[in-house]
Amino acid sequence: MTKSDDLAQIIIGCKNKDSKCFSQIVDMYASRCYGYFYRLTGNNDLSDELLSELFVKLVEKIGSYKGGSFEGWLFKIASNIFYDYLRAKQRREKLLDVQKKQIESQITEPKQSDNEQIDKLQIQLRKLDTDTRELIMLRFYSQLSFKEIAVIRSEPIGTTLAKLHRGLKKLRELMK
Repeated sequence: MTKSDDLAQIIIGCKNKDSKCFSQIVDMYASRCYGYFYRLTGNNDLSDELLSELFVKLVEKIGSYKGGSFEGWLFKIASNIFYDYLRAKQRREKLLDVQKKQIESQITEPKQSDNEQIDKLQIQLRKLDTDTRELIMLRFYSQLSFKEIAVIRSEPIGTTLAKLHRGLKKLRELMK
Protein backbone atom coordinates (compact mmCIF):
# COMPACT_ATOMS: atom_id res chain seq x y z
CA MET A 1 0.00 0.00 0.00
CA THR A 2 1.40 3.38 -0.99
CA LYS A 3 1.47 6.55 1.08
CA SER A 4 -1.37 8.03 -1.00
CA ASP A 5 -3.42 4.84 -0.50
CA ASP A 6 -2.82 5.08 3.25
CA LEU A 7 -3.89 8.74 3.23
CA ALA A 8 -7.00 7.87 1.21
CA GLN A 9 -7.94 5.22 3.78
CA ILE A 10 -7.34 7.63 6.64
CA ILE A 11 -9.55 10.25 4.96
CA ILE A 12 -12.31 7.70 4.47
CA GLY A 13 -12.01 6.88 8.17
CA CYS A 14 -12.26 10.58 9.02
CA LYS A 15 -15.38 10.91 6.90
CA ASN A 16 -16.80 8.01 8.92
CA LYS A 17 -15.98 9.93 12.13
CA ASP A 18 -13.22 7.50 13.22
CA SER A 19 -11.29 9.34 15.94
CA LYS A 20 -8.16 7.23 15.33
CA CYS A 21 -8.07 8.45 11.73
CA PHE A 22 -8.43 12.06 12.85
CA SER A 23 -5.52 11.48 15.24
CA GLN A 24 -3.43 10.15 12.35
CA ILE A 25 -4.19 13.26 10.27
CA VAL A 26 -3.19 15.46 13.21
CA ASP A 27 0.04 13.49 13.63
CA MET A 28 0.80 13.77 9.91
CA TYR A 29 0.15 17.51 9.49
CA ALA A 30 0.37 19.25 12.87
CA SER A 31 4.02 20.26 12.66
CA ARG A 32 3.82 21.58 9.08
CA CYS A 33 0.61 23.50 9.76
CA TYR A 34 1.98 24.87 13.03
CA GLY A 35 5.11 26.01 11.21
CA TYR A 36 2.99 27.68 8.54
CA PHE A 37 1.06 29.63 11.17
CA TYR A 38 4.17 30.44 13.17
CA ARG A 39 6.00 31.84 10.15
CA LEU A 40 3.00 34.04 9.39
CA THR A 41 2.40 35.27 12.94
CA GLY A 42 5.73 34.88 14.77
CA ASN A 43 3.75 33.99 17.90
CA ASN A 44 3.72 30.55 19.55
CA ASP A 45 0.42 30.93 21.40
CA LEU A 46 -1.40 32.35 18.41
CA SER A 47 0.02 29.61 16.19
CA ASP A 48 -1.27 26.98 18.64
CA GLU A 49 -4.68 28.65 18.64
CA LEU A 50 -4.87 28.79 14.84
CA LEU A 51 -3.69 25.18 14.60
CA SER A 52 -6.43 24.07 17.01
CA GLU A 53 -8.98 25.97 14.96
CA LEU A 54 -7.68 24.31 11.80
CA PHE A 55 -8.22 20.81 13.17
CA VAL A 56 -11.68 21.72 14.48
CA LYS A 57 -12.52 22.93 10.94
CA LEU A 58 -11.04 19.74 9.54
CA VAL A 59 -13.48 17.68 11.62
CA GLU A 60 -16.37 19.92 10.53
CA LYS A 61 -15.47 20.06 6.83
CA ILE A 62 -13.93 16.65 6.05
CA GLY A 63 -17.18 15.68 4.33
CA SER A 64 -16.63 18.46 1.77
CA TYR A 65 -13.28 17.03 0.66
CA LYS A 66 -13.94 15.58 -2.80
CA GLY A 67 -10.50 14.35 -3.78
CA GLY A 68 -7.46 15.97 -5.33
CA SER A 69 -4.58 17.27 -3.26
CA PHE A 70 -5.47 16.79 0.40
CA GLU A 71 -2.57 19.04 1.41
CA GLY A 72 -3.82 21.77 -0.92
CA TRP A 73 -7.31 21.42 0.55
CA LEU A 74 -5.97 21.49 4.12
CA PHE A 75 -3.75 24.52 3.51
CA LYS A 76 -6.64 26.33 1.82
CA ILE A 77 -8.55 25.96 5.09
CA ALA A 78 -5.42 27.09 7.00
CA SER A 79 -5.12 30.13 4.73
CA ASN A 80 -8.79 30.99 5.27
CA ILE A 81 -8.37 30.69 9.04
CA PHE A 82 -5.34 32.98 8.91
CA TYR A 83 -7.22 35.59 6.87
CA ASP A 84 -10.23 35.34 9.20
CA TYR A 85 -7.85 36.04 12.05
CA LEU A 86 -6.44 39.06 10.19
CA ARG A 87 -9.90 40.48 9.52
CA ALA A 88 -10.84 40.13 13.19
CA LYS A 89 -7.54 41.71 14.15
CA GLN A 90 -8.16 44.68 11.89
CA ARG A 91 -11.52 45.30 13.56
CA ARG A 92 -9.71 45.75 16.83
CA GLU A 93 -7.69 48.91 16.27
CA LYS A 94 -6.17 48.76 19.73
CA LEU A 95 -4.60 45.37 19.05
CA LEU A 96 -3.24 46.63 15.73
CA ASP A 97 -1.34 49.39 17.53
CA VAL A 98 0.11 46.92 20.03
CA GLN A 99 1.18 44.55 17.24
CA LYS A 100 2.75 47.38 15.24
CA LYS A 101 4.77 48.60 18.23
CA GLN A 102 5.85 45.03 18.98
CA ILE A 103 7.05 44.46 15.40
CA GLU A 104 8.85 47.82 15.30
CA SER A 105 10.70 47.01 18.52
CA GLN A 106 11.74 43.62 17.13
CA ILE A 107 13.00 45.24 13.93
CA THR A 108 15.01 47.93 15.70
CA GLU A 109 16.28 45.59 18.39
CA PRO A 110 16.77 42.15 16.85
CA LYS A 111 17.18 39.44 19.44
CA GLN A 112 20.50 37.69 19.80
CA SER A 113 20.49 34.04 18.86
CA ASP A 114 22.75 31.26 17.75
CA ASN A 115 21.59 31.66 14.19
CA GLU A 116 21.47 35.36 13.37
CA GLN A 117 20.70 34.67 9.71
CA ILE A 118 17.39 33.00 10.64
CA ASP A 119 16.57 35.93 12.92
CA LYS A 120 17.36 38.34 10.10
CA LEU A 121 15.17 36.35 7.69
CA GLN A 122 12.27 36.37 10.16
CA ILE A 123 12.62 40.13 10.64
CA GLN A 124 12.79 40.78 6.90
CA LEU A 125 9.79 38.51 6.27
CA ARG A 126 7.76 40.65 8.66
CA LYS A 127 8.58 43.69 6.54
CA LEU A 128 6.84 42.10 3.54
CA ASP A 129 3.12 42.59 3.06
CA THR A 130 0.95 39.79 4.45
CA ASP A 131 -0.03 38.46 1.02
CA THR A 132 3.59 38.12 -0.13
CA ARG A 133 4.70 36.61 3.19
CA GLU A 134 1.93 34.00 3.01
CA LEU A 135 2.83 33.14 -0.58
CA ILE A 136 6.47 32.55 0.37
CA MET A 137 5.44 30.43 3.37
CA LEU A 138 3.07 28.29 1.27
CA ARG A 139 5.79 27.61 -1.29
CA PHE A 140 8.90 27.14 0.80
CA TYR A 141 7.76 26.24 4.30
CA SER A 142 4.60 24.28 3.51
CA GLN A 143 6.25 22.86 0.36
CA LEU A 144 3.18 23.22 -1.83
CA SER A 145 3.46 23.24 -5.61
CA PHE A 146 2.78 26.37 -7.62
CA LYS A 147 -0.37 24.74 -8.94
CA GLU A 148 -1.64 23.96 -5.42
CA ILE A 149 -0.89 27.52 -4.31
CA ALA A 150 -2.72 28.96 -7.33
CA VAL A 151 -5.77 26.80 -6.49
CA ILE A 152 -5.68 27.85 -2.83
CA ARG A 153 -5.47 31.50 -3.82
CA SER A 154 -8.03 31.19 -6.64
CA GLU A 155 -5.73 32.84 -9.15
CA PRO A 156 -4.00 31.81 -12.39
CA ILE A 157 -0.69 30.00 -11.92
CA GLY A 158 1.10 32.77 -13.88
CA THR A 159 -0.11 35.34 -11.37
CA THR A 160 1.10 33.17 -8.51
CA LEU A 161 4.52 32.74 -10.14
CA ALA A 162 4.84 36.48 -10.81
CA LYS A 163 3.85 37.44 -7.26
CA LEU A 164 6.28 34.90 -5.79
CA HIS A 165 9.09 36.13 -8.06
CA ARG A 166 8.50 39.77 -7.03
CA GLY A 167 8.24 38.77 -3.35
CA LEU A 168 11.50 36.83 -3.43
CA LYS A 169 13.23 39.71 -5.23
CA LYS A 170 12.07 42.12 -2.52
CA LEU A 171 13.13 39.69 0.23
CA ARG A 172 16.60 39.36 -1.34
CA GLU A 173 16.94 43.15 -1.38
CA LEU A 174 15.91 43.35 2.28
CA MET A 175 18.43 40.64 3.22
CA LYS A 176 21.39 42.56 1.73
